Amino acid sequence: MRALRLTRPAPIEQSPLAVTEVAPPHPGPGEFLLRVRACAICRTDLHTVEGELRAPRLPITPGHQAVGIVEQLGEGVRDWSVGDRAGVPWLFRACGSCEFCRRGDENLCPDAEFTGLHHHGGYADYMLADARFALRLPSHVADEYLAPLLCAGIIGYRALRKAELQPGERLGLIGFGASAHLALQVARSWGCEVYVYTRGEAHRRLAARLGAMWVGGLDDRSPALVDKAVQFAPVGALVPRALEKIRPGGTLAINAVYLSPIPEFPYALIYGERTLRSVANATRRDGEEFLALAFQAPIIPSIRTYPLRDANSALLDLKRGEMEGAGVLIP
Repeated sequence: MRALRLTRPAPIEQSPLAVTEVAPPHPGPGEFLLRVRACAICRTDLHTVEGELRAPRLPITPGHQAVGIVEQLGEGVRDWSVGDRAGVPWLFRACGSCEFCRRGDENLCPDAEFTGLHHHGGYADYMLADARFALRLPSHVADEYLAPLLCAGIIGYRALRKAELQPGERLGLIGFGASAHLALQVARSWGCEVYVYTRGEAHRRLAARLGAMWVGGLDDRSPALVDKAVQFAPVGALVPRALEKIRPGGTLAINAVYLSPIPEFPYALIYGERTLRSVANATRRDGEEFLALAFQAPIIPSIRTYPLRDANSALLDLKRGEMEGAGVLIP
């Protein structure tokens, strides 16, 4: 089978992912083999490839938004059948016994393992999945439209929850990529006004098409302060500027697995009982809740597809801000 393998992190301009022929993996106890039909790309993949997020093992195949068909069951798997459609998200597995797992915060498990980081991911023809953490997918939605929901959608949904966004409130989105364009649709389904802060003209047009009330930059004067905000851009220097846009008592949630340093800023920006918090990974419950909402609302990704072999080019487009919505690799 083909797999895009990372042997040594390097700038994506150097095309560090290499097409490699390897034997299909064999599922262990509690796992199944998935034939990948589509895998969305994520900025986390870019952080891994470029070394900002250190992979515990090399070589590694990135990709944690994989949609496919169950091909083979490992020992002990009872709830899945060959031929089922499944999605593999970022959280590959958690220990299930630590204090975090016991209280439902498996995303914070110190022994959590992640797809495309600890385990080979979906930039391949086949991959393994932990049957307990894979997500069931409907048959009526195309593979390429399902794939971005599995991380961009789920983590965007969790970010809105962690920002404590309430129906009818005003939301600010700082940065507008794959996750933000899905979070906007969730917020609109809750009756929220959405302000989008982004520099790219294509991103601004997409935000407007999806129903943003106002679109501009952080240097522009928006019509009003927002109640809650989510920052998607992995740039710490934007945090103080984002706080300026939030009313007293509001919350800024930072949705980034990697963030450059946050500079010193005046206490006045967080005074007035504003809250600043991070968003770390997601749980199985987040995935189940978001997918139920996505198919009901509906939440529809804007996508651009690439052949699997063009993963380096796709990640380069992401880095340059030339991707509108979500990129999806098709094996």
